[in-house]
This record gives sequence, C-alpha cells and structure tokens, in this order.
Amino acid sequence: MASLQEQLLKAGMVDEKKVKKLKQEKRKQAKQPKGTVVVNESKEAAQRALAEKAERDRELNRLRQAEVEKKAIQAQIIQLISLNRIDRKKGEIAYQFTDGKKIKKVFVDSLLQTQLVKGIIALVKFKDGYELVPATIADKIAQRDPSVILVHNTKSASTVAAVEEDDPYAAYQIPDDLMW
Repeated sequence: MASLQEQLLKAGMVDEKKVKKLKQEKRKQAKQPKGTVVVNESKEAAQRALAEKAERDRELNRLRQAEVEKKAIQAQIIQLISLNRIDRKKGEIAYQFTDGKKIKKVFVDSLLQTQLVKGIIALVKFKDGYELVPATIADKIAQRDPSVILVHNTKSASTVAAVEEDDPYAAYQIPDDLMW
C-alpha cells in the first residue's frame, strides 16, 4: 500500500515540488523544541488579508447605505413638492430672488407675492424650475435638505435685536413689498 502522498502524486493531483515542500515543513516542525510556539507566517498574512478585506467591505457598504439614504431623501423632497405645490400660472408680477449667484424671477399674482413676503409660503427649487409650497412643507423640506429652500421669509426676534443702537438708518424701515 502506497502512502497518500504517493497516491496523490500518481493521480496527478499534486506535483513533486509540493511534496518536497511539505516534507521540509514537517522536518522543521519536528526539529523545533516542544515548548516554542510555531508561527505560521502564511496563516497570519491570510488573516491580515481577510481583516483588510472585511474593513474594505464595511466601508463600501457604509458608502452604499449613505447613497441609498441620500436617494430616499431626494425622493421624499420631490414627493413633498409635487404633492403640495401652489399653482402660479396666472401670475403677472415678477418676484425676483437669488439662486446661488444668479438672480432669477418667477411670475406670481399679488396674493402669492404677499404670502411670500409674510412667510406663509416659500419658494423651493424643483427639478429644473421653481415652485411655491406652504411654509409647513418648506419646514419639512428644510429638515431633509436646506439647500432646496430658496426663499422662506421668517420674522424672528434675532432680526429685531440685530439692529444696532448707533445705526443712523434704524429709523428707516425697509418695506416688505420692495421690488428690486
């Protein structure tokens, strides 16, 4: 009866180099004293490679999850705007606002202009255009992505307190309906 190594060699499953290498490792292990710990470098390298791969996979999964969450938030914003937009087709008054560094305008009627100025409604960026939505919807959108909100006028105590006492123009109030 031939040894297992010889049988595998005859079957062509292993070559002579592997057989020699295994015999050398067996001899090295036999020569080492019993009390020493055998350090297998290939096993350690394999474990390090597995740990690195697992870390890369976790990072990729985290990035994918963040991308999925971002798409879900964008879908929520689009749904909020499309379901709650205010019709402004009969507008004849140009309302100007800034979008980034550009000055844009939308045409609204006098009621919508007044509501925009008072903060009852807000102007938001929607796909390639602009839409008007109620202030409550604008607040919900701002929680998800504040960069979508272009005009949302709110009067707070901090704006009143921001007026300095030595301001020579403090007596001259800027009208809310000022068109520029």
